[in-house]
Amino acid sequence: MANIPNTVSAKRPSLRALGATNFFLADVQTGLGPFLAAYLAGAGWAAGRVGMVLTLGGIITVVLQTPAGAIVDQVRSKRLILIGGSLLLATGAVLLSITAAPWAVLTSQVLVGGAGPFLAPTLAAITMGLVGVRYFDRQFGKNQSFNSAGNVFCALLIAGVSRPFGNRAIFITAAVLTIPTILSVLFIRRDDIDYEMARGGCERQEEATSTKAASIMSTLLRDRVLLVFLVCAFFFHFANAAMLPQLGEMLAKGAKETAAPFMSACIIVTQVVIMLSATAIGRYANVHGRKHLLLLGFGVLPLRALLYTLTHNTAGLIAIQLLDGVANAIFGVVSVLVVADRTRGTGRFNLVQGGLATAVGLGAALSTTFGGKLIQHYSFRASFLSLGGVAAIAFILLWLGVPETLSGRIQSEGDSKIAPRLQEGSL
Repeated sequence: MANIPNTVSAKRPSLRALGATNFFLADVQTGLGPFLAAYLAGAGWAAGRVGMVLTLGGIITVVLQTPAGAIVDQVRSKRLILIGGSLLLATGAVLLSITAAPWAVLTSQVLVGGAGPFLAPTLAAITMGLVGVRYFDRQFGKNQSFNSAGNVFCALLIAGVSRPFGNRAIFITAAVLTIPTILSVLFIRRDDIDYEMARGGCERQEEATSTKAASIMSTLLRDRVLLVFLVCAFFFHFANAAMLPQLGEMLAKGAKETAAPFMSACIIVTQVVIMLSATAIGRYANVHGRKHLLLLGFGVLPLRALLYTLTHNTAGLIAIQLLDGVANAIFGVVSVLVVADRTRGTGRFNLVQGGLATAVGLGAALSTTFGGKLIQHYSFRASFLSLGGVAAIAFILLWLGVPETLSGRIQSEGDSKIAPRLQEGSL
């Protein structure tokens, strides 16, 4: 097998196509996500029924996350997974654009919820298969930048088409955007993706042929550091997921007409921060390690919760949302790098990605219930402070229970040579 640094230039077309895939796939998923509740409410659905439908899609996604990662590890044609998932998303979008009848909405949620768990692990797997361990940090950071740029682009595009053409245009737009998504996937050359590396296996052919994938038991259950990190991820999203929806709910009680524009501004601020910082985070983590970046990302979360209780000024709240961008940019990039570190050579990289996504999904699902109960029985202030307390627990657990995951890997695999290579230019 050719040495990865010597073949990077030959893979540039595939890497550019990978960036485009991240951009357009984010467009499709954004079009099918945050706008569905508003669409159904406008179509006459009761709030309780809307919540049940959204919960159905969320449950399907959480249940499939870990099995989806295991499947991605085993399937050789990673591009086919992305194409199939994109077609399922397009079918769900078309159904929603035709009718808001219960059968169509439920079918759409099953399709979208079933496709979603396969997409992020497959994109990470293709990235690993293209650039290998040494350049994965940098390229994955770039992926996240393209993803966030796609989110911002889609939010602006939907705002432009929904006003003159109505909410159905949102889903037509999402369906149409699957065309450039699939074309981008096809421009990733199949032969550029190394199967063993794509599942966290070995980089050298002689190792790949002599080493079997580690068992699921040894990968997930016998790695104490990995288990503690998954618990940290759960608490991070338990604290984080409810904050922005609660903020919108709180503001809507006082000024309903300005709540939606405010929420859009907050979402765009978060995505712009991620777009501008994700590549730099990947580069920095590549050279200086993971833990202190993670501590920064976890540390701003309790601060954000506290600040939400101190002001209702619109400009101030939008400025506070910068912290959300910092936290999510760091977690989105570095959490996957930690998984890559801990699964290196096991052939179970995507399986553990699925486990991480499951922890994230469970934390996010419980967060909204927990926060809502506190608001119902106490106040918004009590909810924000309690979520901040959970965030502090996550920070302490990370600080005490998760060591730096990069240094030992570098020393054991000879990756200390990576710093000079970083001077050779970007991928």
